[in-house]
Amino acid sequence: MCQNCSKELAKTYDPKSIEDRLYKKWEDNGYFHAEVDRSKKPFTIVMPPPNITGQLHMGHALDNTMQDILTRYKRMQGYNALWQPGTDHASIATEVKVIENLKKQGIDKRDLGREGFLEKCWEWRDEYGSRIINQLKKMGSSADWERERFTMDKGCSEAVLEVFVKLYEKGLIYKGSRIVNWCPVCKTSISDAEVEHEEQDGFFWHINYPVVGEEGRFVEIATTRPETLFGDTAVAVNPDDDRYKDIVGKMLKLPMTDREIPVIADAYVDKEFGTGCVKITPAHDPNDFEVGKRHNLEEITVINDDATMNHYAGKYEGMDRYECRKALVEDLEKQGLLVKVEPHSHNVGTHDRCGTTVEPMVKQQWFVKMDELIKPAVEAVKNGDIQLLPKRMEKTYFNWTDNIRDWCISRQLWWGHRIPAYYCPDCGEMVVAKAAPEKCPKCGCDHMEQDPDTLDTWFSSALWPFSTLGWPDKTEDLDYFYPTDVLVTGYDIIFFWVIRMIFSGYEQMGKAPFHTVLFHGLVRDSQGRKMSKSLGNGIDPLEVIDKYGADALRLTLITGNAPGNDMRFYWERVEASRNFANKVWNASRFIMMNLEGSEIKEPSLGELKPADKWILSKVNTLAKDVTENMDKYEMGIAVQKVYDFIWDEFCDWYIEITKTRTYNKENDPASANAAFWTLKTVLTEALKLLHPFMPFITEEIFCTLHPEEDTIMLAKWPEYRADWNFPAEEEMLEHCKDLVKGVRNVRTEMDVLPSRKAKIFIVAEDAALRDSFELTKEAYANLAGASEVMVQQDKTGIGEDAVSVVIPGATLYLPLEDLVDFEKEKERLLKEQARLEKELARSKGMLSNEKFLSKAPEAKVQEEKDKLAGYEQMMEQVKERLAQMSK
Repeated sequence: MCQNCSKELAKTYDPKSIEDRLYKKWEDNGYFHAEVDRSKKPFTIVMPPPNITGQLHMGHALDNTMQDILTRYKRMQGYNALWQPGTDHASIATEVKVIENLKKQGIDKRDLGREGFLEKCWEWRDEYGSRIINQLKKMGSSADWERERFTMDKGCSEAVLEVFVKLYEKGLIYKGSRIVNWCPVCKTSISDAEVEHEEQDGFFWHINYPVVGEEGRFVEIATTRPETLFGDTAVAVNPDDDRYKDIVGKMLKLPMTDREIPVIADAYVDKEFGTGCVKITPAHDPNDFEVGKRHNLEEITVINDDATMNHYAGKYEGMDRYECRKALVEDLEKQGLLVKVEPHSHNVGTHDRCGTTVEPMVKQQWFVKMDELIKPAVEAVKNGDIQLLPKRMEKTYFNWTDNIRDWCISRQLWWGHRIPAYYCPDCGEMVVAKAAPEKCPKCGCDHMEQDPDTLDTWFSSALWPFSTLGWPDKTEDLDYFYPTDVLVTGYDIIFFWVIRMIFSGYEQMGKAPFHTVLFHGLVRDSQGRKMSKSLGNGIDPLEVIDKYGADALRLTLITGNAPGNDMRFYWERVEASRNFANKVWNASRFIMMNLEGSEIKEPSLGELKPADKWILSKVNTLAKDVTENMDKYEMGIAVQKVYDFIWDEFCDWYIEITKTRTYNKENDPASANAAFWTLKTVLTEALKLLHPFMPFITEEIFCTLHPEEDTIMLAKWPEYRADWNFPAEEEMLEHCKDLVKGVRNVRTEMDVLPSRKAKIFIVAEDAALRDSFELTKEAYANLAGASEVMVQQDKTGIGEDAVSVVIPGATLYLPLEDLVDFEKEKERLLKEQARLEKELARSKGMLSNEKFLSKAPEAKVQEEKDKLAGYEQMMEQVKERLAQMSK
């Protein structure tokens, strides 16, 4: 045990025995907590708030590992690091879960009424809200849990009311009839960002609309949704289309109804597409809605909220939209109005929550006017105030902002922030206010009713970077920690959340909410498939932690990870990460056992050996490189460099090189002290560089190695030091490594026992290189299994039978008799020759035996032939070796 150590490392690394204990220590000591401290520079990250319906999945694990790495890195660099955590009420997702849960108990949401249902939602939140937080703690997340927030807590709710009223008063929030995406299963409107478009095979139904007063004349239209025909209020043609100029203004008989509709001219119609005639259904298509507005057409809604047909559909009333489609097409065919049916692949919008095909419908909804609000968000990315990583994400970003539509923010749900609009039942007056008005300002009625709708869940999370810091109050926290520094998130919520936070930050705070957005990809299974419940290929991070430890999971997720790229999860990689943890543990334990009882003093520069300077120089460059990578958010590259240094340079080379010096501490105490000091110093630096990636194992080792220290979390991040730069020694040791590798390869090829030592001649013309080999003998002699080392300019005194190895700048010669015991080897080869002669005779005898060849199975005969070929090859090698030895 090293001097002053209070304990020693356990024999084997067992994550289960250390992780919970260390996490409790960190929390109890308040290491994650950040308070305003004007003497320090702040570094702030807001956690994308996971849903309270949530169970930790691999996406969360990756997202939070990346945030934790950055937070721990900045904390060690001396920043006042705040990682702001919290959870999201996730309106629609939670409501769906609670409804399902009640259904199992035979309870209907409507039976409970609004208040009763909301009580159930809050119960759900109390039960499941902290579940995912506890799982994030298992990962080692060093978020400031003392500041944990919830999107529907008092402060966040006040922020929502403030923003809604402010935007309404500025004319940026309005209520109006617009086409919205309607989910018939969830029975609510959803925003464009919640609609997933997928290619589906469908049909184009060509239908004839009779021209009124012109018997036998029709206008042919093509549609993918025949059932919306009942909502048609016109047929449009292009004003420049010569084919139809004469029918503009005429009336058409709408099939299966008693209505007549006009033919109108509108430039929206593409002459080349289909027949050039388009049915216009303003209540069920966003483009038709715009055409309808231009021509003052009626909006007729023909589909109910549950996707059944209403009274406008006549005899089809009550049918599901697809049943109606089938029956209607059959009837059109009977009446001779169906011209043809063509297969057609088209984009269909589905709700990302339940997979139902979305129905475009005209509804009275609340909207945020986006054309002005979006401008600073566009400008910020264009002028570099906000950097998107990787840069290619800008294309997706601008594609969305360039085609922005007003944001539909009302949802027909009960769980969420209720819209602060109040209506007078007597005179119809509407008031938007933070609190319910006592009476109607117009007629004095004293029982105004609140709008039943709630806000889109993203309305509150768009305010997350400042609402969590106390806004709308002007708090110290807000002044100090805002704007935040970097947002780490998946590329799949760029529209939902990222853009909305950006425009909200500019609108409410007058500045960007963060300067960098770091996008990560998806974690896929080993076959590259998205992890999903339907495929059953999801891997539970907690299962991985239970089996291999949190550090192994974190290292696996971050190794090879590049911004914006998807990654594949392999169990073999977790095993490799666990093996690396074991390597670090065992090497540290070995070093500490050797340090036991030794009082280590910092050596002078002259007392350091070339190998000591080499490893110091290496860890010094590593600190510079890793810092550069971390500052560029290249965490995958950074951790790979730390991994390679620890495994290869430190464990496989330096520790092995110093063994002879540490074992002979009585004979040369100064050299042993220099080795001990270097081992301890370099291990300490390497642990610090590894800490953000693997916090648990590094904490346990560091605090055992330095019992005077409380934690590695607050240790100073390694910085480049000019006095640890030793390029000459680095070059020397590279030559030593080349020599050792060369000699080891030869010994392996010749089956030389590790215990057998051999003389090594090093022949180099360059005098400086010869000096270098003389100076570093103790670094390589033992590793190369040398009995003696001779460094010379030419081949004088080297026997002809010596085995040669060429390395950069030099040639190595090893006398054959040193590698092989001639008499013993000859005896062994002669015995082998006699054995092979017997086997050859037996094999040849069998293969010349007609009886064996005719009766034995073909496979048995082939097996014997293969054996014979093998014996002949072995005999050739034995004879060659014997001939060599008799020279």
